[in-house]
Amino acid sequence: MAEVLSQSQIDALLNAARSGEMEHAPSEQSSEKKYRKYDFYSPRKFTKDRLKMISGVFENYTRIINSRINGLLHTTCEIAVESVEEQRYYEFSNALSDGDVLTLMNVEIEGNPQSEDTPSLIHFSTGLMLNMMDRLMGGEGDSGESIPAGYTFTPMELKLYEDIVKDLIRILGGSWENYIDLNFVYRRIESNPTLVQLIGLDETVVIIGISVKFPNAFGLMSICLPGMMLTNVFARIAALNQAGRGSGDNNSDEIMDILRDSDLEITAELGRTELALRDIYYLNVGDVVDLGHPTETPIHLYIGGQPWFSGKLGTQGGNMAVKIGETFRIQSREEK
Repeated sequence: MAEVLSQSQIDALLNAARSGEMEHAPSEQSSEKKYRKYDFYSPRKFTKDRLKMISGVFENYTRIINSRINGLLHTTCEIAVESVEEQRYYEFSNALSDGDVLTLMNVEIEGNPQSEDTPSLIHFSTGLMLNMMDRLMGGEGDSGESIPAGYTFTPMELKLYEDIVKDLIRILGGSWENYIDLNFVYRRIESNPTLVQLIGLDETVVIIGISVKFPNAFGLMSICLPGMMLTNVFARIAALNQAGRGSGDNNSDEIMDILRDSDLEITAELGRTELALRDIYYLNVGDVVDLGHPTETPIHLYIGGQPWFSGKLGTQGGNMAVKIGETFRIQSREEK
């Protein structure tokens, strides 16, 4: 019930307004600093750098699926990452309605399957998915009348839904290839997620909001990644980075094992001379060209157009051969 002021309280307010006392009251309150409350009962598990890395991963993913959707639906669309937030699962679950459909997928880290108890989830807004289905069937994406709240997908629409999502899940792991080898595997679709507890309500998750805009439709694609799965992923990435930093050992032997089977062209230069074009024209089989290079003088062996070795002419098993004597390249490196 509203409070009724007495006549004396009304007079006091009017006097305060005339004297200007009421004008200073708000300024005194506004001078107080306001701080954001921190929930110590549910601290953040992922730093801003981790969330920024996830954002970069899914920005790469949006570029991949942009071209994929354009080719699949024969249209143009704009896809962008709108948000990357760490939340509790109940905040994601409470935003779902009875008619929404969730796609469950499992994650394999470097070929090792993770626990199926906490799957990763993908959710498309109903209007967006109906628009994509209509385009997939050759339409223009016009949904006609407004979609009623709690719209339920038919079995045929669920099959189309499954085909579209499978195609997008298949390429999700490629966006992580700069950090780790991940593979996302389609599990199933859940047509009534509000009746199924897929993840613990208080479990930490990271929700990636992706906007998808067609010429005549707009919708959101949400990807929910469990915190436990991301913790395992980040731990593995840290281990790989640590191994990379600690691998300062000399791997020359391993490198040479790989290079030993490679083909390398070596050219031996016996000598150089100049001939007139007239003399070259009359050359025949059996003619001898004087190179002006005595047989006792070493010759040069070239690799990639550069002199690497000196050698001496000779024969080996009835074939002409060159015996390597001095290595030019190694000497030049030692001098430097």
